This record gives sequence, C-alpha cells and structure tokens, in this order.
Amino acid sequence: MVAGCVITEEYAVAVSADRMWMVACSGDALLKACAGLIDSVDVEGDGGPGSITTMTLSAAGAAASDGGLMRRRVVARDDEAKVLRNEVLEGSKVNEQLRSLVTELKIEAAGEGGCVAKFRLEYERLDGGGALAPEDQAALTGGYLGLLKTIEAYLAANPADYA
Repeated sequence: MVAGCVITEEYAVAVSADRMWMVACSGDALLKACAGLIDSVDVEGDGGPGSITTMTLSAAGAAASDGGLMRRRVVARDDEAKVLRNEVLEGSKVNEQLRSLVTELKIEAAGEGGCVAKFRLEYERLDGGGALAPEDQAALTGGYLGLLKTIEAYLAANPADYA
C-alpha cells in the first residue's frame, strides 16, 4: 500500500456489540436489517476466510452508493474479538479509482448495551497516487457508516431480534 492511503472512522452504536456482530456477519440478517437498501445477499462459503459475499443493492441503495453491486472476499474473521477483514472485489469506487480496497470492521463493547464500530479502509489507487480527495474519502466511508446506521436503527426498533 502507498503511504497515506488509510482511512479510519469510529461510530458509537446504541446496541450491543454481540447483536451488531451477528447482523454484520450474516447475509440473511444483513438482508433483513437492511431491507429497502439491499435486495439480495449471496455468500459462497461458510462466512470465514476465503468466502465471497455478493450484495445486490436496491435502487435506493444503488443511488446512495453510486453502484448496484458489491462483492467482497473475507480475508480474516475473528468472532471472539469481533474483527472482520474483507478485500473488496467489486464496487463503484473500486472500479473507478482504486486498484485495491481492504476493509476492517472491529466492534467493541462500550458502556451498557452499546458498542463502538471501528472502520479501517486501506486502499491503493489505480494511478499510484496518494490519498483520495477528502470528498472521495467521505463518499467511501459514508457508505459503510450508512450501512451501520441502518443496522443500528433496525436493531433498536426490534430489540428481540438477534438478542
């Protein structure tokens, strides 16, 4: 990776780490929690390293993310530490400007019934340049944060699900 091509974000979530992790790592749960944004989730494999997940976004999801399909390969998954690392194989920013994009999500318990979701995005540009422009970085992280907020809203509204 080229130096400076790392973006980190943290997001405080008002639901437990266990519930967020269950949804983030399950295609069926993700589809249920993100109804209206995601039309389908197909997982090839057991969800562990090497598994490939393909998400087809709804029209609303595609409009919000400038793309209708996302494919990722699990690089590492640690259920105990709640860390998921993926290589993005297909998606709008990957196709347009990036040679590679690796995402890492770590969910940590925080306070009573809440958690913190920590994102790390590592990327390499097709042109070999340095960091993306700030607005492109914001667009890249915005999709991931939007997905988290959607999951959080669903879990808050449905406290018995994935409890």
